[in-house]
Amino acid sequence: MSGDLVLLALMVGAANWAFRALPTILLRREPQPGGILSRFLAATGPAAIATLFAASILPQLYPAPKELVPLAAGVAATVLGFLPRRSVVAATLCGALAYGLAFAALG
Repeated sequence: MSGDLVLLALMVGAANWAFRALPTILLRREPQPGGILSRFLAATGPAAIATLFAASILPQLYPAPKELVPLAAGVAATVLGFLPRRSVVAATLCGALAYGLAFAALG
């Protein structure tokens, strides 16, 4: 394993921890509804999802696109799984299941 990869993983992990934990450690009181801290914490979930999506899709597309059918099935199922109830858990499970089924079907 490359030392650069380990260093990158440690840097990303530290930044992720700081982004999630520091606001609650530094500000131990309950956030005010509609306040800046509550808006910041509400944005953490979508920001993390977008970051993980970009990190997981780039190896599939660069340098040459490969296995686009399972990728498209997973993305479509994730979006469709999210829409009815706005549940990140349901969306994640639907996307993983669709990706796995499409991958297995293509053999």
